[in-house]
Amino acid sequence: MDYTALYQKKLTSADEAVRAVKSGDWVDYGWCTGTPVALDAALAGRLPELHDVHFRGGILMWVPEIYKIDDPAAHMTWNSWHMSGVERKACTAGFGYYGALRYSELPRYYREHIGHLDVAMFQVAPMDEHGFFSFGPNASHMKAVCDVADVVIVEVNRNMPRCLGGMEEAVHISEVSMIVEGNNPPIAEMGAGGAPTDVDRAVAKLIVEEIPNGACLQLGIGGMPNTVGSMIAESDLKDLGVHTEMYVDAFVDIARAGKITGLQKTIDKGREVFAFGAGTKKLYDYVDNNPAVMAAPVSYTNDARTIAQIDNFISINNAVDIDLFGQVNAETAGVKQISGAGGQLDFVLGAYLSKGGKSFICCSSTFQQKDGTLASRIRPTLQDGSVVTDARPNVHWFVTEYGKVCLKGLSSWQRAEALISVAHPDFRESLIADAEKMHIWKRSNKR
Repeated sequence: MDYTALYQKKLTSADEAVRAVKSGDWVDYGWCTGTPVALDAALAGRLPELHDVHFRGGILMWVPEIYKIDDPAAHMTWNSWHMSGVERKACTAGFGYYGALRYSELPRYYREHIGHLDVAMFQVAPMDEHGFFSFGPNASHMKAVCDVADVVIVEVNRNMPRCLGGMEEAVHISEVSMIVEGNNPPIAEMGAGGAPTDVDRAVAKLIVEEIPNGACLQLGIGGMPNTVGSMIAESDLKDLGVHTEMYVDAFVDIARAGKITGLQKTIDKGREVFAFGAGTKKLYDYVDNNPAVMAAPVSYTNDARTIAQIDNFISINNAVDIDLFGQVNAETAGVKQISGAGGQLDFVLGAYLSKGGKSFICCSSTFQQKDGTLASRIRPTLQDGSVVTDARPNVHWFVTEYGKVCLKGLSSWQRAEALISVAHPDFRESLIADAEKMHIWKRSNKR
């Protein structure tokens, strides 16, 4: 087949392409760095004429134009699979909502439960000689989106890295309805935040000493996982592997330090496997056309059955807070959604199933409240309305700057004692008093 001729036949303008969107439609906006740009601007011009248009997307890295129309709540809802700061503001404005999920199941949600989309539009890398458009570092669930969409519109961006994969990392031109050539903006960058704090370094040190040579790594997003990555890059560890949900800059640093070979992996030997990635240009340049990395759907990367096949799997993720029962909240502040569940539970479960595997949930022992006072992240019970991301039987290792504790196999009083032992010293007595009131403190416990 002459793919060049087919390309020209399907090529159109953004303004023409967005005419496919009608009132009442469900429109998928892709994922993370794949969110459309030219199509978004064109649709923002059309949206005031429409009503009840429902968008799905997630991890927005910039404010889309559809958010900027007058009274967006009168015309649309934004339904996020994972909240960013941009999306939190949409919730506050009354048109944004979170879709609770176990991330590994998301492709199946589309194929079996959502079952139908009216329009999907998202950025892709330029078509290759075989007629495929790479999703870039956004394989995640995008093939499932394409499979159930009536209309698939791709926005080609020459700056989008072409990520090689094992499966479902690209869409073929035969499955595409329309092609729009965008303005080729740089791929949005996500920094690692500020310099690591003393707390970050203390937590990272406690985790790194638990990592053996040949381990396979999963790092979550945030300062602590990034600090762990930096320490690994500077360590004597060797023959590490990568199998992760999100590919972040820290993995590039570890790889360039010669620590990653993937040769000890029991599956996908020699490949750094990921579902999506976001970082700086360093990351996008590294993953572009690189056979050492492998983009794959989240139904593969995050499936506990996949993770369980990889020996010495090390999973490192953040938390907002934890209660004395061991319930972890990693996504809300009370009823306010501030992040998403993502794949944290997938990796908590999968790492524990791995031979020699360890799952670490980490956080600072305290945080500063709006009035400037300190509050403990280890709480008697979770705040009213807070969501349990990881149920209490699932948590393996919990780490703060004051130490690390393994919660597996502990009775309620042992668990409370272990968690209080890594709380900030200023809060330990009050936590003991709370534990006594809840009848989960044994009088003979060490005080």
